[in-house]
Amino acid sequence: MKVLIAYYSMYGHIHQMAEAVAEGVREVTGAEAILRRVPETLPLEVLEKMGAVEAQKSFAHIPVCTLEELAAADAIIFGTPTRFGNMCGQMRQFLDATGQIWMQGLLVGKVGSVFASSATQHGGQESTILSFHITLLHQGMIIAGLPYTFQGQMTIDEITGGSPYGATTIAGGQGQRSPSKNELAGARFQGKYVASIAAKLVKTH
Repeated sequence: MKVLIAYYSMYGHIHQMAEAVAEGVREVTGAEAILRRVPETLPLEVLEKMGAVEAQKSFAHIPVCTLEELAAADAIIFGTPTRFGNMCGQMRQFLDATGQIWMQGLLVGKVGSVFASSATQHGGQESTILSFHITLLHQGMIIAGLPYTFQGQMTIDEITGGSPYGATTIAGGQGQRSPSKNELAGARFQGKYVASIAAKLVKTH
């Protein structure tokens, strides 16, 4: 059973969350976690001005996702940074290229899930995931979030990401904050949760 984790990361925060999601997926017997980056759309000179080139070297070895890999997966967990309360442009462009997959119904009945990051505590993490769900519903996917059985959602002793819609992390205004232990635990929980549901669906087909 293949669980695809397709994400975009500019400074590494979503990449770290994606790795934690993959760890959770692998906790489910027979589940294979496949990490893939969505294609970059910004030119190198722009990335250099944004200070992203050095950060991206740490995950440059992750292959770029193809549309065929979307169709071949049993479940897909998407990761995106927040851009003004929505998914980033790189992810949007990648999803906008899935028209043929939609026409053929190749994602119908598969589990879809989303995790995200934002610079600030209330920077649109939830709206990013919820608006992302619209695309997944158009593709006929079965949406899974991050249930409250993940106890880290109930904590009030730290500033932390996490919502019933999906795992999230707070990057800081200058990207200086790394995902916390609780945020990574949420990502692992989500990965395991999605893989568990997918495993049940695969058995019934």
